[in-house]
Amino acid sequence: MGDTIDTALAAAAEALESAGVPQPRGEAGLLLMHLLKRDRAFLVAHSNQLLSSAELEQYRLLVTRRAAGWPFQYITGRQEFYRLDFEVTPDVLIPRPETELIVETALPLLESEPHPVLADIGTGSGCIAISLLHELPRARAVSVDASTAALAVAQRNAERHQVSSRLRFVQSDLFAAIDSQARFEVIVSNPPYVPADDLSSLPREVQREPQTALDGGPDGLAIIRRLVAGAADFLRPCGYLIFEIGFGQADAIRNLLNGDVWELIELKNDLQGVPRTVVLRKRAIS
Repeated sequence: MGDTIDTALAAAAEALESAGVPQPRGEAGLLLMHLLKRDRAFLVAHSNQLLSSAELEQYRLLVTRRAAGWPFQYITGRQEFYRLDFEVTPDVLIPRPETELIVETALPLLESEPHPVLADIGTGSGCIAISLLHELPRARAVSVDASTAALAVAQRNAERHQVSSRLRFVQSDLFAAIDSQARFEVIVSNPPYVPADDLSSLPREVQREPQTALDGGPDGLAIIRRLVAGAADFLRPCGYLIFEIGFGQADAIRNLLNGDVWELIELKNDLQGVPRTVVLRKRAIS
């Protein structure tokens, strides 16, 4: 006799708990819901239903991957961001709720333009640019990433959300391969900002994410300095640069700004009260 849904969940929760996975019972349920393509109510109502041998084998594989430290989002291949469902793979950073602040900040700035054009530097899954285009039907965007694998994920997400005709993809190290004549109303970015020495102390799930999307150099600001230094040349006068920073980096950001080029408009806090989103405006004459 095979395992029922209830016994399979109990065994999975025990395995996940032994591996140190937080909320093991909940995670076990989410993995089974993903496999069966059913909701939690179904699992409760059919707790005595037998799983087939194939389902049980697949479920155990999912649980083994999660117990080994693979993020849930990489196992399911999906993550919600700004009310949209995005494909995610180990080639891209997993979109996080705090990054939605970038979208929320950029939207009103772009809505005032008749045909806004924006750039997303280090686009990863494409979640920022695609969310903005989804909200702004007259907007166009350029998504930039050094990784061809990441750009492939972003392109699939753009097609999924029907914005690919307004989104151009460029493989580039920051601004290196962008047309020198290009000018944008807004440049957005979620750059790497983790200090290199801190990478090994990150949660094991985060360590599964692409290191190039995390490693910000010795002080965490290596990429941000290049972003700030290069962005002004690609912005229209009074255009905006909006980007994410890490915990404790706000003062360092203030100190690296060239006041002749940039006006610091705002440092927005995330839901934990941590300064997270930097809003800069290019001065009219720089």
